[in-house]
Amino acid sequence: MQAYCVKCREKREMRNPQKITMKNGKPATTGICPSCGTKMFKIGG
Repeated sequence: MQAYCVKCREKREMRNPQKITMKNGKPATTGICPSCGTKMFKIGG
């Protein structure tokens, strides 16, 4: 799954994507940027 990396300032393929549920009950996906190692976050299923 692709997400925007804030540190690299471009879309990259997420490493170790994990589906989570936010506090408001909406689905999201979190992972790690393969280039810089920063946490990535994408709202939605």
